[in-house]
Amino acid sequence: MSGWAPITEIAEGVRSGRLRASDMVKQALDSIAENSSYDAVISTLDDTASARAAELDKHPQGRLAGVPFIAKDNFLVMGGKTTAASNILRPFEAPYQSTAIEKLEAEGAICVAKANLDAFAHGSSTENSDWFVTKHPKDKTRVPGGSSGGSAAAVALDIVPFALGTDTGGSIRLPASFCGVVGYKPTYGLVSRSGVVAMASSTDVIGPLTRTAEDAALVLDVMSGRDELDGTTIERDDQSYVPSDYEIKGKRIGVINEYFAEGIQPEVEKVVRQSIDKLTRNGAITEEVSLPSLPLALAVYYIVCPAEVSSNLSRYDGQRYGYFSPEAKNLDESYELSREQGFGAEAKRRIMIGAHVLSSGYYDAYYKKAQTVRTKIINEFSQAFEKYDFLVGPVAPMTAFKIGERTSDPLQMYLTDIMTVAANMSGNPSISVPAGEADGLPVGLQIIGPMRGDRQLLAAAKKFEEINRQ
Repeated sequence: MSGWAPITEIAEGVRSGRLRASDMVKQALDSIAENSSYDAVISTLDDTASARAAELDKHPQGRLAGVPFIAKDNFLVMGGKTTAASNILRPFEAPYQSTAIEKLEAEGAICVAKANLDAFAHGSSTENSDWFVTKHPKDKTRVPGGSSGGSAAAVALDIVPFALGTDTGGSIRLPASFCGVVGYKPTYGLVSRSGVVAMASSTDVIGPLTRTAEDAALVLDVMSGRDELDGTTIERDDQSYVPSDYEIKGKRIGVINEYFAEGIQPEVEKVVRQSIDKLTRNGAITEEVSLPSLPLALAVYYIVCPAEVSSNLSRYDGQRYGYFSPEAKNLDESYELSREQGFGAEAKRRIMIGAHVLSSGYYDAYYKKAQTVRTKIINEFSQAFEKYDFLVGPVAPMTAFKIGERTSDPLQMYLTDIMTVAANMSGNPSISVPAGEADGLPVGLQIIGPMRGDRQLLAAAKKFEEINRQ
């Protein structure tokens, strides 16, 4: 373990000259090599990272000066390929950078590598990668979660101080819970998605995976805000997202009934209940709350999400960029063979589901009805936050499962997201904070906040970390 200091300490050390950015980058790249058997990283950016570090050592500045990080491989980053872990994008080199990367680099952070993921972020285990399966940091026979599994594993293995992920239905929070790190999904639109490979545009959110809530808040503070390249972005808070002292006493916290239903592992429930008890003992007012439509959230998600996936993946046709089939004899064959050979099984499954629910005769029965229920879920969250400051529950009903355990049953795999998708459907910010272990494997506590309540949510998460250490 490399034992990274908090992000603020690293940056202050580089700015003061006590630390060198070049040494930080070397430490991260050496750690990637030492932990290569976990398959967390698809590619490294040795040359560009080293060059940036050398320049920073001459003029050290920025709130993230010299801090190395890893980006999920669906972020466009100059100096290397962006594959989204899919064969159809293996030859693709980014012609520009994502806004999030630009903002981080403007403050001195250095991207050293691209992390593995489920191809196009379609999955909950990182087993759908067309490259390799990332292994769990504590048990190589288990998955790290997904789709940001490589990013979570990299932070848990202490390869870098932070990594970037995307969360469309739980893809930051689930691997954070499985791997025992902090995973933050901001309010929808708070971080620009420009330059990030799209999955489902109405639920895609960019966020950090870190070791502490304070580190997550600092990274968010740098990345957040409006972007003219992404029309869905919203204004950020005037105040910093980095939390100061926060008093949990007197805060009203709703414990979501529906997240403790049949199917949750008893040991997972025990850890989460103990965490809630700690909040209560420290003065929080905790009581059970019901959001009746939550059991429908997963079904809604797996109609809305594939519909948007099928639309977003239509651009990968073998004509403009990415893989194209050399066997094609005409344009029609080029479309057909490029997509057949380039897409993996899960991408094809979601394209077919999405095309079906959007097709004539089925649109009203599926897609339109799903959007109606989605509105109901949004309203139920809004009503709950009229009474409560936060809502809490597990991140997932289980700990990290064995590699191969769910790959033959897509429905079982989809059920992994049952406790995370609702916050994506509603757009609410949500965080996974390490709560403890069940049978030797990490368990996260999920804390959900009101829309645009990111600053308060991160402060509450930091307070929970303090309470949990007592």
